[in-house]
Amino acid sequence: MFSRFKTALAVSTFAAGALFAAFAASRGATAALPVERNSTAPEFTGIDKWLNSQPLTMQQLRGKVVLVDFWTYTCINCIHTLPYVQSWYQKYKDQGLVVVGVHTPEYPFERDTGKVSAAIKQYGLGYPVAQDNEYATWNAYGNQYWPALYLIDKKGQVVYTHFGEGNYEHTEAEIRAQLAKAN
Repeated sequence: MFSRFKTALAVSTFAAGALFAAFAASRGATAALPVERNSTAPEFTGIDKWLNSQPLTMQQLRGKVVLVDFWTYTCINCIHTLPYVQSWYQKYKDQGLVVVGVHTPEYPFERDTGKVSAAIKQYGLGYPVAQDNEYATWNAYGNQYWPALYLIDKKGQVVYTHFGEGNYEHTEAEIRAQLAKAN
């Protein structure tokens, strides 16, 4: 019985991986692994439009702690995380935290800037949002998930990642720890 369960689990895991690879390929995304901790954070690249901000670069954000949040406005898991991300932005922006939402569409209709702007307004997001319609920044990070958080220290190194919902207390503790460190 257990043997059949293991076989079924292996087959379903393989199928899920194959489906993701097909999904990623259909959107021009790569199946690379996410950027590793302690590596230099990739630049924002191929951004179609910046909302709530002038264009930003990782280079100009050196000396700040940066939280990059990959999201899309129809993803229920993303919608659940947005209040936490907005709260961290409000709490810590005056202490050196910069939050950058990277809106990467899952579906073609999510590429519409007007709809992204409406979602930003609906969810009360005050931080910069980069519209990554061609998956260029997504691919630079090797990202595979919505939502996905990448915390970058003052030296420009990725120091923490979290994929999906939850772990909010730990994520906030990581943000506070990075803000407390000297340059």
